[in-house]
Formats: sequence, structure tokens, C-alpha cells
Amino acid sequence: MVDGTADEVFAPLVDEFARRLDSEEELGASLAVVIDGEPVVDIWGGWADPEHSAPWSSDTIVNTWSCTKTVTALAALILVDRGLDPDAPVARYWPEFAAAGKEGVLVRQLLGHTSGVSGWAEPVTPADILDVPQATALLAEQAPFWEPGTASGYHLLDYGHLVGELIRRVDGRELGTFVREELAEPLGADYWIGLPDSEFGRVSNVVPPPPAQIDLGQVPPDHPAVRTLGNPVLGAEYSWTPQWRRAQLGGANGHGNARSLARIQSVLTNGGELDGRRFLSTTTIERVFEQQSDGLDLVLFQPLRFGIGYALPHPAVTPYLPEGSRVAFWGGWGGSLILNDVGRGVTFAYVMNRMSPGIIGSERSNAYAAALYAALG
Repeated sequence: MVDGTADEVFAPLVDEFARRLDSEEELGASLAVVIDGEPVVDIWGGWADPEHSAPWSSDTIVNTWSCTKTVTALAALILVDRGLDPDAPVARYWPEFAAAGKEGVLVRQLLGHTSGVSGWAEPVTPADILDVPQATALLAEQAPFWEPGTASGYHLLDYGHLVGELIRRVDGRELGTFVREELAEPLGADYWIGLPDSEFGRVSNVVPPPPAQIDLGQVPPDHPAVRTLGNPVLGAEYSWTPQWRRAQLGGANGHGNARSLARIQSVLTNGGELDGRRFLSTTTIERVFEQQSDGLDLVLFQPLRFGIGYALPHPAVTPYLPEGSRVAFWGGWGGSLILNDVGRGVTFAYVMNRMSPGIIGSERSNAYAAALYAALG
């Protein structure tokens, strides 16, 4: 059963969601669409647990994995509006980052996954990366895995450490605090990077995906993919722990639902302004679409195009998008998805608890996105 509201034109999207809930492809999930700053779809359904003991409700939240990166990127873009220079060296704001040959790494390369620092050189455990100051200091000390700016290598788990520290150096606030005070609270968005214990009861634990989504057996041990995906080895079950929820991992552990993500991300698709408050200038929004890379990603082994803070359309990854779409997007492990169609003023968000094999979207999220664009015409 689907709960919530949706404009009639989006009935095919609602039907697609209902079909997948009925077939139990979905366990529990939520979808939202915002057009020109106004919500037109806000639906949810299914179950918050595999035992079917608790329905997914209007205020159920879930770990959104790498969709968190879109919120972290948006936070950094707010500081770009306030003077953070994307073309400046990271070391201008964070001097320690210049170590080991990284003095020339630019802010936009950090935001666009081309910095060469896609993971930790030193062996780390999942618990180690939750100690954000210490884990971030390790990243500042190490050499890049490849020549910065020459290719993308997805910054899987350390994106929030890097961008979050840049935000802290410029603004003084920790990432989670910045997001709460500058985005979530002003927008009334139920989204958290660093979840308070008081909210734990609303969390739907993810159901882990099938194993071995990327086979690294034939990849040299010093390859960026092995060094990024295998250090640390992180099972989805780790997200069930209190220490994971409490941490401020801007690359992986934001908690929210589709409504809150769509609300926050619609800042991009509504010209930088919502509810009479300006969050971004149109000039900064245009910078998102400055291509930083276009080619086979060194970590994910997929053809990807990155702008500043977001991926840009690529037919191999976003087959549902009309040709020429001005979309800034990203997905989360297991299939969650954020689409910001700046050209149409549309933001789409989808989050779920039953994880699919996909790292960037899934068959389910592709189907929802296709239904969305069929409705938009």
C-alpha cells in the first residue's frame, strides 16, 4: 500500500512504486518530487523491518549512504557563495593538506572526485573512520593515489572527511552542525549528518545487498580501486550500530527520507532560493556543471562525468534522462538516488531499506526515474 500524496500527472510513478511494493522487490521506501520549490510527490510504503512488524511511516528515516554526499556538496557550495574559491588549492584553507605532493590539489578536484585521495593509504578499520579528526589527519598526510585532475576515482568513504574538513577550516563549524544550521533547520528538512540518540527509534535498518558487487580479484593490490573499496571493508550491517549513526560521515551516513532530501536538494533546482531565503547564487549553481572528468572512473570501473560536487549525465549511467538534460545527480549504495534537473526545475529523491546490487542507482531507481520523465513528458 502506498501512503502520501501525489499530483495526478505522476500516477504512473505511484503505480510503479506500488507494483514493486506488492511484489516485495521493495521492503520499505519513500519517493519525493519537488518542482519549482513545491512538493508534487511525497509517497512512502512498505515495512521498516524484514519481519513486517513496523510499517514504513511518514517520518521513517534511513541511512542514505552516498546520497549524503549531495548534501555535503551543497554545504560546500554555500561557502563558495561566501568566498570559498573552487579554483584555489585546498592547502590555502587547510595547510596540512599540502603534505606529500598535494600542494596543487584544487578545491574543485576535491569536490569532483579527481583529487587522487579516494581513500586511506594506511590500513584502517570501520571504527577508525568514525574518529573523524584522526581519520582526516591521515588523509592530509598521505600522497595521492594518482595524478590529481587527470581522472576521477570515486571518493567512496572519505568524501565527507575531506569536504567536511574544508568546511570546518573555512567556517569553523563541524559538517553536521553546518548542515543542520544552514540547510536542514531553515528548510524544515528531517535530515541529519550525525544522528542524535533521540531519533534512533525512527530509523529503518538497511537490508544488506548481495555480496561481491565489484570483483577485485584480478586487480593489482596498489590500484586505487583496491585501496579505496577494500580499506576498510565495510559491511552494510555496520550502519545498524549506534556509533555509526552518531558519527558525522559526510560521505556515507546521513539519515533522512526522500522528502527531506528532495527539500534540501531543491535549492539547486529552484534557482538557489526557497521560502524567500537565498542559499546559492545562480552563478554558483552554474559552476556545478563545469565538467571535471569524463571517462572510466578508477574506483568504480564505470564511465562517469563529474562536475563540481555532483555527477553529470552519462548515457551508460543515466539512460532514463532525455538527451541534453542539465541534471546534477548522485546515488547511494543499494540504489537510492537524487536527481536535480536544473533545466526543468525538478528534484527527485528515492531512498529505501532493501539494498540492491547497485552502487550508483539500481534497476528499481532507474524504473522510477523513467516513470518520472514519462510523466514530465
